[in-house]
Amino acid sequence: MTKRLPYLIALTAALILEILPYGAVCNFANPEGEPWRETFSYFNPLPFGYANFSPLLTAVTTCVALLLVLAFCLTGNRRIAKASLTATALGALLSLCPLLYGIRFFSLVGALISLSLMVEAFLLYRLGKRL
Repeated sequence: MTKRLPYLIALTAALILEILPYGAVCNFANPEGEPWRETFSYFNPLPFGYANFSPLLTAVTTCVALLLVLAFCLTGNRRIAKASLTATALGALLSLCPLLYGIRFFSLVGALISLSLMVEAFLLYRLGKRL
């Protein structure tokens, strides 16, 4: 079990970054010209209400992936490892979706979340090759 605990590090880092109120970005119109930029937690439903769906979906997917990796760490089951790879890869893909709106809707914390999810997906992919 202790050999499998490092697989929790990147997902835990992603979850902590998602809780911080600096990840999801909304740009609100300003009558004076330049739009207001506000950042929110990935778990905040306000960006979801303003049609920025991916932060909340990324947060939910990260929680599911974390539970699956925790179950894999406890049991060592290959099927659970493959399911966690799928959930983590989906979360990494969803975390990049704000770039479809433009770079203004992406933040440094969002980039770190994407990076940590990609690292986790890579680690789980390498694990699947060894199993």
